[in-house]
Parts: sequence; structure tokens; C-alpha cells
Amino acid sequence: MTTNQETDVTSGATVWLTGLPSAGKTTIAYELAGLLRAEGHAVEVLDGDEIREFISAGLGFSREDRHTNVQRIGFLAELLSRNGVKTLVPVIAPYADSREAVRKRHQVGGTPYLEVHVATPVEVCSVRDVKGLYAKQAAGELTGLTGVDDPYEAPESPDLRIESQDQTVRESAASVYALLSERGLV
Repeated sequence: MTTNQETDVTSGATVWLTGLPSAGKTTIAYELAGLLRAEGHAVEVLDGDEIREFISAGLGFSREDRHTNVQRIGFLAELLSRNGVKTLVPVIAPYADSREAVRKRHQVGGTPYLEVHVATPVEVCSVRDVKGLYAKQAAGELTGLTGVDDPYEAPESPDLRIESQDQTVRESAASVYALLSERGLV
């Protein structure tokens, strides 16, 4: 027989952080990963840029390629989570149907899945412009930027919505941690 705390540390879950480029998804995920690791949880961050480089190399940014990329990441997330890993996925996933397919994959496997919308306005994201994408788009060097000249379908009813421009990274990560706690996942 295990105690509740032992079960919590070894139970997996996927937390998908969706939002525009430079919304703060990855920064929040790594902050949350640190909190969870400090408590003894097995944690992986499936960074969208790393996945594109290693697992989805060769995919472009068409709707079909974006869907394929999200499904690959969703498969990996569910696999890790059902094996006891807290899997944090800071990936744009611009289309609602792609995110819903990932949610359903988790439901079929009985794997906890939480969708967090990092709802930072495009005006704030373009100022942050962590990767210089908004500047390239404005200069005409880039097309298909999600939320600018390519669609982003914001979640209608995510498990949590974070307005990252109104709080610190630590506060945002604490909000996600509180959701995990509320759902009995930590």
C-alpha cells in the first residue's frame, strides 16, 4: 500500500501549454519543471523547437505538417505520462482540432491531460520577440507567423488560462502547479 504522496510523485500527467510565439510557454514550463523536480517528480519538457529539430525534421508549417507535428508530440507526451512522468509541453499547437486529438489520445489511455492557454496578447509577444520572429515578419522576411498572418485558434475552455503579461514567471508556474494539485496530480 502506498501513501498519497508516493502515488502523486510517481503518477504521470501531460500539461500542454499553448499560446502564441513568445507568449512565455517554455519559460513557464521550465520554471514549473524545477518546482516539480524539487519534490521528486520525474519531469520532461518537450520543447517544440527541439522536437522540430530531431523528431519532426523535414516538416514545414502547412496546416497538415503542423497537425502531424502536434500528433507526434502528443504521442510522446502520452507515452511518457502513462509511464509516470510529468510531461510539460510548451508547444503552440495553433489548431483546436489538433489539440483535441491529443486530448482524446490521453483520454483513451486514461492519462491525465491538462491544457493551459498562455493567453499573452500578440502586442506583448511582439515586444518580447524572443526569437526575432515578429521582427522578421514585419520586415517581410517571414510569412506564416502564428497569430499574425497564420491562424491561431485560442482554446475556448482550457483547464487554465494564464495572462503572463500580468504576473511573474514564478506566479504563472505556481498557477499551473495549483491546478495540478487541485486535480490530485502532485
